[in-house]
Amino acid sequence: MKSAVIVFPGSNCDRDLAVAIREVSGQAPTMVWHRQAELPDGVGLIAVPGGFSYGDYLRSGAMAARSPIMRAIVEAAGRGVPVLGICNGFQILTEAGLLPGALMRNEGLNFVCREVGLSVENNRSIFTARYTEGERILLPVAHHDGNYTADGATLDRLEGEGRIAFRYIGAVNGSSRAIAGILNDGGNVLGMMPHPERVIETAHGNVDGRRLFEGLMETVA
Repeated sequence: MKSAVIVFPGSNCDRDLAVAIREVSGQAPTMVWHRQAELPDGVGLIAVPGGFSYGDYLRSGAMAARSPIMRAIVEAAGRGVPVLGICNGFQILTEAGLLPGALMRNEGLNFVCREVGLSVENNRSIFTARYTEGERILLPVAHHDGNYTADGATLDRLEGEGRIAFRYIGAVNGSSRAIAGILNDGGNVLGMMPHPERVIETAHGNVDGRRLFEGLMETVA
């Protein structure tokens, strides 16, 4: 399976994400610079990494969402190609309109960098198939703008359609309804603030993130 990791100026988790995909799939992804207008032919997975694209200037992800490669990503997502956005990637996907809502400054205005507990709210997606619904897992977060915000109607729709993939256990950043990750209405786009790519090997002290990539690779393959 061909995969692509998108690289923006200010990305700093692109290599971690590439390593995770390579370790699980056995095939290294293509690193795609944001100025490119096209994705690799036959790409089966697009991953948008964490970091601080454009230094979070204006709003986190706002400038990256206008990069040339994003037009190709929006088109691919419309065709059903899986798109995974992590941390700044989640912010970029909301700014590009692929996911609803917005990521605001954390409640308390502090950068949060620690492991957090998550509840798996939906294990029926291509991203969460290796988890059990209601399972509690542990993933690291590292963000200043992870406070997920949307209007009440949008939040109700996400709840009603089973599009909340992960929810925080306990206080983390003030996110509405403790949302940590959401799916698009087609189920092929996932945005999440925690970093599964940082916990895929026992040397990391935790492998709870590995199953996200294993389930995704199985489904896509």
